[in-house]
Amino acid sequence: MIITFKSRATADTIMFGDVAKELLAHMGKSFDARGIITLEQLPDAIAALKKAAAASREAQREQAPPDEDENADAAQMPMPVSLAQRAAPLVEQLERSLSASQPVIWES
Repeated sequence: MIITFKSRATADTIMFGDVAKELLAHMGKSFDARGIITLEQLPDAIAALKKAAAASREAQREQAPPDEDENADAAQMPMPVSLAQRAAPLVEQLERSLSASQPVIWES
């Protein structure tokens, strides 16, 4: 399933449903086929996503090998896409929408 976040202030942000569901949960929103993040909810939603992204980055740092020379094989393995990376476009959309006084809606 594909979820599209829309705002009159920005281009659309498109995500897979499982990623959108996780990000919506961090914002305290239930995962429905359609929904809205109101102007009043935007500051808290932005703060919640930034907090989750910071925790994701910290967890990723803790999992990184201490010395890359010792773990040459580990350096060749691709790193999974973190929650912080997945949240970045949505955080930007929410911030721009807040600046333009526009709500953000989502739909599948």
